Amino acid sequence: MYGQKLMVSSARTKGIMMVLIGAVLWGVSGTVAQYLFQYSRFSPEWLVVVRLLVSGTILLCLASLKGNQRIWDIWKDKKDVSSLVLFSIFGMLAVQYTFFAAIEHSNAATATVLQYLAPAMISCFIALRAKRLPTIKELIAVVLALLGTFLLVTKGSMSSLSISGIALFWGLASAVALAYYTLQPLRLLAKWGSALVIGWGMLIGGLSFSLIHPPWKFVGQWSLNAFLAVLFIIIFGTLIAFYCYLESLKYISASETSILASVEPLSAAFLSVVWLHVSFGHEEWLGTLCIISTIIILSFVKNKEGSKANTLSA
Repeated sequence: MYGQKLMVSSARTKGIMMVLIGAVLWGVSGTVAQYLFQYSRFSPEWLVVVRLLVSGTILLCLASLKGNQRIWDIWKDKKDVSSLVLFSIFGMLAVQYTFFAAIEHSNAATATVLQYLAPAMISCFIALRAKRLPTIKELIAVVLALLGTFLLVTKGSMSSLSISGIALFWGLASAVALAYYTLQPLRLLAKWGSALVIGWGMLIGGLSFSLIHPPWKFVGQWSLNAFLAVLFIIIFGTLIAFYCYLESLKYISASETSILASVEPLSAAFLSVVWLHVSFGHEEWLGTLCIISTIIILSFVKNKEGSKANTLSA
């Protein structure tokens, strides 16, 4: 009996560590992207298309090497194909581009926190679809989300915005894209698994965006630091972060994973302030905590759809 409890405790600790590693890597990768935009003059378009193409290709290759012969089977069902294409373009590509655009026009901390308005948006959508009024917890979460956004973009002042209008637009667009990204592929994920759906989603999204912005259309200044930054975003900020998040779901519950993943905006904010010297005052920190609180509150809302909608971050 003691041995069983020890094994459960060890597995739980492993799950907690993995989701924390994944979330922190996501947060750090956003700050690294800000470094590329700010100091190496990279364009978000180039970074998005390369990240999607390389990461998607590697994910699918890894799935194939593991003996997963089903990687091509997803193309046999027309319904699956149409759903996958919609997810790839309006989910995967949209969430990646809007997030990086928000970083370019503001900073990684603000962009990441604004993106985390998505859980509140998802909660409202589920309530509307179910034709019911929001619960008390959902209402509190929405109020906190609105308050957090207000503090983040105005610093508590009604007279002006502390970020540009275009930055606010891309930040809110990123939250909408993340909400769609979370809810739309539920049937595909249940049928084909996360690695396969995300791998194809990245590759299709990258190929689609290549028609608008080819990967050879580079804007920026290469250096050793820039090369290492791009490598970090692809390997650590995408592949390893994604793997850790998925593996954590084997050991801890989805609600626990959602709560622990909220360290992403905290890590992005902390690193932006310490490394890139982003100005982040008491109002912004309070706004960040308000928005993170919505994630914790909504994680305890007993809702069938909501429990399945595990956010896989940008």
